[in-house]
Amino acid sequence: MTDVSTELSSFREAIAKWITDNCPESLRKRPIDEDSIVWGGRNWTFKHEEQRLWMESAVAKGMTAPRWPTAYGGAGLSRAEEKIFREEMARLKAPSPLESFGLWMLGPALLAFGTEEQKLHFLPQITNGKIRWCQGYSEPGAGSDLASVQTRAEDMGDHWLVNGSKIWTSYADKADWIFALVRTDRDAPKHLGISFMLIDMTSPGVTTKPIRLISGKSPFCETFFDNVKVPKSYGENIPSHVGEINRGWDVAKHLLTHEREMISGGAQGLLGGRSTGEFLGNLDADTLADPVIRSQAMELEVDTLAFGMTLDRYKDQAQSGRGVGNASAMLKYYGTEINKRRYELLMSAAGSEGTEWDSPHGSLAAEWLRTKANSIEGGTSEVMLDIIAKRVLELPSK
Repeated sequence: MTDVSTELSSFREAIAKWITDNCPESLRKRPIDEDSIVWGGRNWTFKHEEQRLWMESAVAKGMTAPRWPTAYGGAGLSRAEEKIFREEMARLKAPSPLESFGLWMLGPALLAFGTEEQKLHFLPQITNGKIRWCQGYSEPGAGSDLASVQTRAEDMGDHWLVNGSKIWTSYADKADWIFALVRTDRDAPKHLGISFMLIDMTSPGVTTKPIRLISGKSPFCETFFDNVKVPKSYGENIPSHVGEINRGWDVAKHLLTHEREMISGGAQGLLGGRSTGEFLGNLDADTLADPVIRSQAMELEVDTLAFGMTLDRYKDQAQSGRGVGNASAMLKYYGTEINKRRYELLMSAAGSEGTEWDSPHGSLAAEWLRTKANSIEGGTSEVMLDIIAKRVLELPSK
């Protein structure tokens, strides 16, 4: 019987060689920033040829979705193998070949609730970067209280007629499709009567409007549905809804756990491929000589490492079939706070230079401002703390 550690060591060696052979060295030397992200989609244009080569190599091997089954465009890796792959990607400073809300959120929901035909139709298009998705959850008046969504889908026989609006729809103006919560039974209690629907953004009646933020960037949009006809089926046994009609809240909760894990993962994020310590060391020769800065940096690095280990533990728990459940609120809250602490420290260390919009070290001010949204998106910090108190710690409500 082959020793598991030997198998994993062999896998590490093989995957490191594959990354080195397929991710161009020039790409690995580029700073990791907004321009290094490949989102894919119908209208995607690669910033340079190396991006295209890297994504196509990853797609061919299923490494855009390492743990998804090969039948759906994944690589079928185990949890341990995926972890090694991520570690080697970080060590070799290889950028992600493809980023996608389809990979992070919709895919897991389809794997759990979709029909086999839905999976075979949509998942390979996600893994190969053919469809770029956005998320239609929040509405004016239905943000943290998400179950109060009022965008409605009326049953018109062979299609649904969708009317309403969504807000804070990230990259809606660039997305091809949207997965949205819509109310299909207006008389049911608010957590019931909601369905999870897949809508083509090119459908007549769908419009978007970017929202300008204080950071100067605008990833968020308003999305409007004005008598949008959504076919009930995109093919045999490929319904436009996921899960059961009027039971979309079940799908929404499952997806939210993945969204919160994704947001919490930002706590482990590198700054242009550098750790916090490396970044601080490049600011000024005397930066890390400051005992206060050095102490705060060390504390942050230890907390980041501890959080990463906690995140891995919950991912292992999810693999065993127990899921993450309400603990995703804890991960999201703590990950958000670490990321905010990181940028508070960087701004403090950079001094007046950190307030410059375009400095030699990048736009720290814009990135610092962006972290404020981390404690809002995916559920506010206050809501996360409420979930932790009630559902994790089981504290009395009064």
